[in-house]
Amino acid sequence: MSEMIVKSVDVAVVGGGPAGLSAALSAKKNGAKNVLIIERGESLGGILNQCIHEGFGIDSFGEALTGPEYMQRFIDQVESERIPYMRNSMVLRVSKDRKIIVSSKEGLYEITAGSIVLCMGCRERTRGQICTPGTRPAGVYTAGAAQNYINLRGYRIGERVVILGSGDIGLIMARRLTLEGAKVLAVAEIMPYSSGLPRNMAQCLYDYEIPLFLSHTVVEIHGKKRVEAVTIAQVDERFKPLKGTEKKFECDTILLSVGLIPENELTRDAGIMIDETTGGAVVDESLQTSVAGIYACGNALHVHDVVDYVSLEAEKAGKSAAKNAAGRQQEKGTIKAKPGEGVRYVLPHKVSGHADVKFSLRVSSPERNVKLIVTDGERVIKTFMKTRVNPAEMIQLPLKKSEISGSREIIIKLQNAK
Repeated sequence: MSEMIVKSVDVAVVGGGPAGLSAALSAKKNGAKNVLIIERGESLGGILNQCIHEGFGIDSFGEALTGPEYMQRFIDQVESERIPYMRNSMVLRVSKDRKIIVSSKEGLYEITAGSIVLCMGCRERTRGQICTPGTRPAGVYTAGAAQNYINLRGYRIGERVVILGSGDIGLIMARRLTLEGAKVLAVAEIMPYSSGLPRNMAQCLYDYEIPLFLSHTVVEIHGKKRVEAVTIAQVDERFKPLKGTEKKFECDTILLSVGLIPENELTRDAGIMIDETTGGAVVDESLQTSVAGIYACGNALHVHDVVDYVSLEAEKAGKSAAKNAAGRQQEKGTIKAKPGEGVRYVLPHKVSGHADVKFSLRVSSPERNVKLIVTDGERVIKTFMKTRVNPAEMIQLPLKKSEISGSREIIIKLQNAK
């Protein structure tokens, strides 16, 4: 058995997708001389390599790019800055003392880092996790897997398709399959509203006259070797199927677009505190987790709706990681931030009150003509008026340090504007 390869770096970045590359570039820009990116895939870029549709980069570059075009700009910068990266390298463990065990073609590595940035992204929820009834034939895919097969491998996965869930990947695949000549018969969504962005609803469903069935779910998958049909039914307020509302579609393919889960097995194993609502780490305003010197950002922290926000958030994590590696002291969060009525979650979880902060949050349900109220007990810190809010869209609320300094606790709640 070969000996473990030992090395040390200033900043180690786990993941080479949008968050990882942005974090690494930011760490280098902010003084970290020895930065290392560790990526388990064959190439840098992550999931965006298979996202060939436009819509990325509007905030970052001022133009609409495809996923590969967006990532290539970051890859070019990584190459230009000569930031080293490991590909085909699986991180097996991250420890509290900032040691990383990596399995690669060259053997096992033990990498000691001044700071670690966790950028593992997220994964799709599968059929087993939502307990879909029926047989287990071929032809059932997650939307992301279908996207990979079609866009990267050139496979034709089916002719007649039903999609369960109206997440953004599912909506985009409804359009993609239609353009490839398949017939998308229906999109069934268990919630009474779409879980995708309004622009994707318009451009991917309405423009192609693909029917959307809200408050519906799959109650039976039919077929032995291959999917032959699927039955959907309306659900009540407790998500229980209502008898007599069944609709059967003859199809050969089912796509699942039923939610994304932040990848945080490494985070949990390191003893880092997890927010059970987001599925990501509990962080302060510098994006530092509950373990000193370990930071989290991107979809590993919470699922984003726009990749430009992932990159911007990762910039902050990279900057914080560089400061920590250089021994520069950072403000510690002592003021807790929490969601109030109508708000599902708020990030960061703690702030110092000594710096400006931008909170990210999602609401619990679609609403119109509302106000988001930031309070400290009975004191109203600030009010933001919104004509429309949607759980699919992440909201960002900027606050100045003068507005939150001296607060005991920050609560953000939703209230009707009338």
